[in-house]
Amino acid sequence: KMRHCHTARASSRLQNTPVLVATSCVQPQPSTSGRCAAPKSQINFVPLSLYASRRINTAADNIHVCKVASVETVATEVSEDSPKVDGDHVTEAAVEPGTGGQQQAPAPKQQQEGVDLAQQLQREVARRRNFAIISHPDAGKTTLTEKLLLYGGAIHEAGEVKARRAAKHATSDWMELEKQRGISITSTALTFEYSGVQINLLDTPGHQDFSEDTYRTLAAADNAVMLVDGAKGIEPQTRKLFEVARMRQLPIFTVVNKMDRPALNGFEIIEQLEKEFGLPAYPINWPIGSGDRFCGVYHRPTAKVVLYERKGSSGRSKGATKKEYDLQDPELKELIEPDLLEQLHEDVELLEVLGDELDMEEVLAGKVTPMFFASAMTNFGVELFLRQFIDLAARPGVAPTRSGPEVAPTQSQFTGLVFKLQANMDPKHRDKVAFVRVVSGKFEKGMKVKVARTGRVVTLAAPQRMFANERSTVIEGFAGDVIGLTNPGAFAIGDTLCTGSVVHFPPIPTFSPELFAYMRCPPAMKKSFNKGVEGLLGEGAVQVLYSLDEYRQDPILAAVGQLQFEVVQYRMRDEYGVETTLEPIPFSIARWVVGGWEAVERAGRMFNTVSVKDQWGRPVLLFKNEYALQQVLGEVGDKLGELSPYALPPEA
Repeated sequence: KMRHCHTARASSRLQNTPVLVATSCVQPQPSTSGRCAAPKSQINFVPLSLYASRRINTAADNIHVCKVASVETVATEVSEDSPKVDGDHVTEAAVEPGTGGQQQAPAPKQQQEGVDLAQQLQREVARRRNFAIISHPDAGKTTLTEKLLLYGGAIHEAGEVKARRAAKHATSDWMELEKQRGISITSTALTFEYSGVQINLLDTPGHQDFSEDTYRTLAAADNAVMLVDGAKGIEPQTRKLFEVARMRQLPIFTVVNKMDRPALNGFEIIEQLEKEFGLPAYPINWPIGSGDRFCGVYHRPTAKVVLYERKGSSGRSKGATKKEYDLQDPELKELIEPDLLEQLHEDVELLEVLGDELDMEEVLAGKVTPMFFASAMTNFGVELFLRQFIDLAARPGVAPTRSGPEVAPTQSQFTGLVFKLQANMDPKHRDKVAFVRVVSGKFEKGMKVKVARTGRVVTLAAPQRMFANERSTVIEGFAGDVIGLTNPGAFAIGDTLCTGSVVHFPPIPTFSPELFAYMRCPPAMKKSFNKGVEGLLGEGAVQVLYSLDEYRQDPILAAVGQLQFEVVQYRMRDEYGVETTLEPIPFSIARWVVGGWEAVERAGRMFNTVSVKDQWGRPVLLFKNEYALQQVLGEVGDKLGELSPYALPPEA
């Protein structure tokens, strides 16, 4: 990889050391600048010392320039004040006497740096675990999240959510509306360490109206933890979110929570999982009682009975202590009520019939779910789940690309995926943060990366680790880590960031909305209104469509659920100071015309539908119901061509 060059370099440590310089001119031809003035056509290449770090001045340093055909070693002296090498003018290459101009192997120092980086990548990736929690509202997702943080030492007191009467607001719920309603509306990235493992926890919205945000978050996760209410079992919104997780083909871990309340029999929940999702379950632990009688679990891998004692202030601290016993330990007769102990022995026998080995290939393929029973509020079984999860969970793996080879997490090239944008996390600065999942290589503060979609080079000068709305500076990161970047408008959801050769990860699709409404504001607030719409659209809080009627400039909000509308109106008022009104329009299905506007023109006039455009100006058809959709397909389907229920962002 030789390039024409008029300069060479050598280290000040190598004074009076042979340095080889080769050119087609027999004698040096100094110029007024001190560099070799030989025409470029005469210069073949300038071999450099492998340890070179400074520019050599051909005149001042008395360098003899010789032919490659008769390479001679020459001596040179390098002054300490020699200017540093300009990378645009110097080539990393070396020629040793007798090699005939062949390129030498990398220097020991360079080799060692490469080995050190490779070892560091292997070590750091191996200790990363990354997962997202999905659940029906009120299944205890936020409470479990906080207890995991508690055991990881990230917080010292958990603020469990109790609707509007919460004594403390949850650490992971930072938006004011979340605190008012006692539910999770936004996705949050939380990082903590436990037993030498760095865990990246992605807290997803606890409502099916935000399933699209959940899907984007799962795009950055290696595992999913599905939380089930022990008393209610599988609920409608759990089904919706589970299908989202299944689309991502992630390993799924099931935690049956709220065992401190009267709960369903464990075998009933296993049956529900198989019946509803076709997902076989393998219980890792098994509950002993429920409600007030929930006293512990049987841990199958170790065949130990783990009993808990309640201590502390209502589960706010690590108050649950545990003791382990063999299943046949006679002392258990004194510690567990007779009917519960008898039931435990019967359940253990039945569990052995179900299978006594866990197939990890099936788990990692998302075909079998390890199951745990716990009470997040009282800390029963939480740490046991955390320890087992670290052993069983998928590590950061290879990532597919749109075209070309997969990206391995330990490869030296840095790549990252922007999976979420969040505006106004800090009300004082009204900033926008891009959440990036590190896919491969080593992230370093201040590094320059290329946005694959635009080709723009961006310096990541202020990377942050997010903890709800609190932040700390990130110096380095590895595959599986989630990093927050201040977004000056350079990033969009689904963007690939990379160094070296350009890589494109598969785009993140948008879901088909089911509710539509015009959003309006007072004329005097139009500027702030447009700014708010642009900000909320950019972070994917809601989809925005536009009428083809040039006299109707108001945006059409398109949402999966009603709560999205409420959140958008709340944030427009709270963050942008704009009061808005919504005018619902009677449509429930959206389809993108893959063939573009030409296909729409070919189809001609269509009944029971209206044509609008998305933020990229592409045609979207709105239908009142499934009957109207089928009617249009029957009449002009051959002219319209393919209609897609979701949209992918343009590649450029």
